[in-house]
Amino acid sequence: MPELPEVETVRQGLAQWVVGRRIVSVEVRHPRAVRRHVPGDVHFADVLAGRMVLDARRRGKYLWLPLDSGDAIIGHLGMSGQMLLQPSGTTDETHLRVRFRFADDGPELRFVDQRTFGGLSVSEGGAELPDEIAHIARDPIDPEFSDEGFVAALRRRHTEVKRALLDQTLISGVGNIYADEALWRARLHGGRPTDALTAPAVQRLLGHVRDVLGEAISEGGTSFDALYVNVNGESGYFDRALNAYGREGEPCRRCGAPIRREAFMNRSSYSCPRCQPRPRGSLRG
Repeated sequence: MPELPEVETVRQGLAQWVVGRRIVSVEVRHPRAVRRHVPGDVHFADVLAGRMVLDARRRGKYLWLPLDSGDAIIGHLGMSGQMLLQPSGTTDETHLRVRFRFADDGPELRFVDQRTFGGLSVSEGGAELPDEIAHIARDPIDPEFSDEGFVAALRRRHTEVKRALLDQTLISGVGNIYADEALWRARLHGGRPTDALTAPAVQRLLGHVRDVLGEAISEGGTSFDALYVNVNGESGYFDRALNAYGREGEPCRRCGAPIRREAFMNRSSYSCPRCQPRPRGSLRG
């Protein structure tokens, strides 16, 4: 599933190619793509016709486009969602779900989603921050993110550190890939108890989270297949720089030990058995 770097890359593309344009029509080709819009697909299309896109914003893994009506389009990419800019007349993608046409007759915005786990909706009055995503925490590249607040909140939790990193009400945008990468850099096993970490250890971990996310954004995110691409259909290249995730059996780039894979919440965690020993007893950070 796309994480912060992938969603931020898409947001940047929308900011460049969609902001300032007026929507002339919306075609919903599959109602499941707008299932979160309770009034239905016809209302979704009608309420957006004639509206101008004022900005492209993000909260964690969610996108939203403030409109001149005071409303906002909320988007979540799910497992395979794509926001693509295509010249009018370009052959429709097999999994095209929603099409936006603009008054300037420029490129269309297409929401393409093979697995239809993602979706779009309109948030009434949600231009500043949609109520539907207000519960999601700020992410570590947000200028208003509080390092001190995060350190204190994480240390108050009685859970494993990787589970805390994936808690979108504590810190948003971090998923399985970038959690494993940050923990590798911090030399912490994901099973370390949060309430046993010192404040300096958590601060160091946060620094690594921020560094990993920033580096991934600069590479356009991580693409393991054709499902994640930017608005121009281009893949990201951060997969070439991964140190832990997906590297089971390959040598750790720091010490040479084979990277291990462990089951985690119906997924997998990757770590170095030498650099990131499993927690024992009351071991502290």
